[in-house]
Amino acid sequence: MRARYGVPLSLTAVGAAGLAYAAGFEVRSFRLRRVTVPVLPRGMRPLRVLQVSDIHMVGGQRKKQRWLQSLAGLRPDFVVNTGDNLSDPDGVPETLDALGPLMEFPGAYVFGSNDYYGPRLRNPARYLLEKVQGRHGLNGNAPVVGAVHNPWEDLRDAFDTAGWVNLSNSRGHLKLDGAEIALTGLDDPHIKRDRYAEVAGGPEAGADLSLAVVHAPYLRSLDAFAADGYPLILAGHTHGGQLCIPFYGALVTNCDIDTQRAKGLSTHTAGGRTSYLHVSAGCGTNRYTPVRFACPPEATLLTLTPRD
Repeated sequence: MRARYGVPLSLTAVGAAGLAYAAGFEVRSFRLRRVTVPVLPRGMRPLRVLQVSDIHMVGGQRKKQRWLQSLAGLRPDFVVNTGDNLSDPDGVPETLDALGPLMEFPGAYVFGSNDYYGPRLRNPARYLLEKVQGRHGLNGNAPVVGAVHNPWEDLRDAFDTAGWVNLSNSRGHLKLDGAEIALTGLDDPHIKRDRYAEVAGGPEAGADLSLAVVHAPYLRSLDAFAADGYPLILAGHTHGGQLCIPFYGALVTNCDIDTQRAKGLSTHTAGGRTSYLHVSAGCGTNRYTPVRFACPPEATLLTLTPRD
């Protein structure tokens, strides 16, 4: 019997242990990623930018709320929220409670598809199939029918009241101790809400720094930002792959960016110009797939320094 059933039973036990770890521990094992990016003019003091992304708040996630609140202790110069705050139509109050201390700092935001629409139960294997077929979100797939509409307007109004800059297909500015930060953002390319023509033109003359912000790092958006000369692009959406293979990395990104850049700092080149790209793995999951493996939930503190 051992010869016949020993290996399958062992594999079942390993799989069960892995699932228990992914759902019971790692999904709540919040981390802070720290990176340094040399994009400032010479002589300018370093800036500390806190990026939060893909919170996917569901009622009762107290540990996540407390962790997000604690990030205010980092005292960033400003905050960038790269979207997908919600995974529950009733999650706005808890999201705002979690982000409340961070909303005391200057900030900017874009929305992701899950801010607008509630998630749907789907087979995770479809992400692999869509990757093979080159279809992601509404980019090649049929429009979603019967989607739950999230109260994103309440989230927008609260962010705006706090003074955060709405970058959904828009430009904005932050003034920090005499420095002017220009920001250009897009609405979510994952559901074809991006309108680059409305914000085209590249970095603003006279600004000390220009940043580009988008939720989902689709190549068309990255190409446009890089070709226009933005030194740094911030994005989220990928969850870092969410279920990764140790020592290998992500299998999918849920968009058309390659898996090698599913999270962390990299570069993107288009039109003969190269931009830094930071993709956050985010700190949440879709409410129907509350697991992470070899990809802990995270926020990122980016220290922007003068260029060499």
